[in-house]
Amino acid sequence: MTPRALTVAESVAMTREEAQALARRTLGYSTVDEARVIISSGWQGNTRFADSGITTSGGVTDTTLTVTSTVGKRRASAETNVLEDGALKRTVELSERLARLSPEDPELLPDLEPQNYSPVNAYVQATADLSPEARSIAARKVIEVARETAKSAGDVAVAGFLEVVVGTEAVANKRGLFAFHSNTDVSLSTTVRTPDGTGSGWASTGSRSWSDIDPETLGRRAAQKAVASRNPQAIEPGQYTVVLEPQAVADLIPQIMGSFNARGSDEGRSAFSKRGGGTKIGEKIADERITLYSDPVDPDLLAQPFDNEGLPVPRTVWIEKGVLKNLAYSRFWAQRQGRQPTGGGGGGFGGTLGGLKMMGGSQSTEELIAGTERGILVTHFFYIRFLDQRTVMLTGLTRDGLFLIEKGKITKSLKNFRWNESPLFVLNKIDVLGRAERTAAGQMMPSMRVRDFNFTSLSDAV
Repeated sequence: MTPRALTVAESVAMTREEAQALARRTLGYSTVDEARVIISSGWQGNTRFADSGITTSGGVTDTTLTVTSTVGKRRASAETNVLEDGALKRTVELSERLARLSPEDPELLPDLEPQNYSPVNAYVQATADLSPEARSIAARKVIEVARETAKSAGDVAVAGFLEVVVGTEAVANKRGLFAFHSNTDVSLSTTVRTPDGTGSGWASTGSRSWSDIDPETLGRRAAQKAVASRNPQAIEPGQYTVVLEPQAVADLIPQIMGSFNARGSDEGRSAFSKRGGGTKIGEKIADERITLYSDPVDPDLLAQPFDNEGLPVPRTVWIEKGVLKNLAYSRFWAQRQGRQPTGGGGGGFGGTLGGLKMMGGSQSTEELIAGTERGILVTHFFYIRFLDQRTVMLTGLTRDGLFLIEKGKITKSLKNFRWNESPLFVLNKIDVLGRAERTAAGQMMPSMRVRDFNFTSLSDAV
C-alpha cells in the first residue's frame, strides 16, 4: 500500500518526539542553573474572498523557539526561528547575557519540576487536511448560497475569511519538565452587502473540527440579514430590552476575564475588589443562572492544558450560579496568599488558555425573539474599547444587522447604535438565557435576552 502523502500542516507541525529532541538539544547549550525552552510550531492557511470572488490564498509555516535563562534572581529571554545548532547556541548565550544584565526580580520563582497533564485531544485530521483547494470550495459555497438567498436584493457583494491553524506547543526546562500539546483551529466568517449600500449581514463560527463548519448555512444566514437590514430606520437611543445572539455575547463576556486577576483584586484594582479591602469571592455578582468556567479537557473546549511555565491548567469555575467562586493566581501570588495557582500567569489569561464556556438554557435565539414583546435583536458588536477598568465599562458599536422586535416578530431594520455597557451589568439584567453555542474553537456562549441595555447614540455604521 502506498503511504498517504503528508499535508503541509503535518510536514511542518512538530511531533512530540521532535519537540522533545529540539528542547533537549537547546538546553544542552545552557551554562546556567535554570533554563526553560518554549517551542511553538505550526502552519496557518487562509483564504480571503471579497466582491463575491476569492482575492487571496496564503499559508505561513514557522517554528519559534524561546529560551529563558535565570541567573540568581535575574531572568531574560531570547527567541529564534533558526533551528541550526549554531543559532540555538547563540540564542542560549544571548538569553544568558541579557539575564546577567537584567535587574533582580524579587518575585521570581524557580522553574517547575516535572508535572502531570490531563490528556487533551484537540487535533482533528480533517482540519489539518484543509488544503487551499478545499478552502476555495468552501468559499464558493458561501458565495453561491448567499447570492442565491439574496437575489431579490440584486447583485450582492459577498466577502469573508476562512482560516485554519495547525499548531504544536512544547515547554521544557533543565529540571526535567516537558509538556506538549497539538491542536487544530478553523474559523469562517462572511459579510454580505446589498448593492444599494444600506443592508449588511454577517455570520461566523469556529471549531477544532472542520466537520462542525457549514459554509452554506453561514452564507444563507448572512444573506438573509443583509436583505432584511436594508433601509434601516432610526429610533431614539436609550435603554432597551435586547436579544443578543451568541456571537454578541462572545464579544462581551470575555472582556471581564482580566478582572479575575487575584492580585489586582487583592490590591483593590479590580471589579472584584471589595470596598475597604478583600475580594468578592463567595458573593453574588451575577444572575443565579450564570455559570462560567474554563476546562481544557471539556469536549466543547479542548484547550491547551498547560501555560508557558509548564504549569497545568485545571478546570476553574469562575462564576457558579451567580456567585464569584475563583480568581486567577500566578505562581508567585498563589504562594504568597496560600492558594493554588491557576496557570496562565494569573492575569485572567487562564480563562482563555483553558477555554471559556458559559452554561445556557434550552431556548433557541428564535424562541427568545418570539417571547419578546418589544426589543432589539443584536447580531454582533464591533470596535469595543474600555471606558473604566474598575467596572469593566465598555463602549462599542452594533454592526451587520440590528432589528426591532415587536410582539415576538422582527418588524424593521434599525440604524446602528453606539453603546456604553458593562458585561457585569449585563449579567445582572438577564431575562432569559438561550442555548449555548460554539462561537470559536475553545469557546461556548449562549444567546440571551437582557433588560435595559444602554444605547447612547446613533451610528452611521452599516
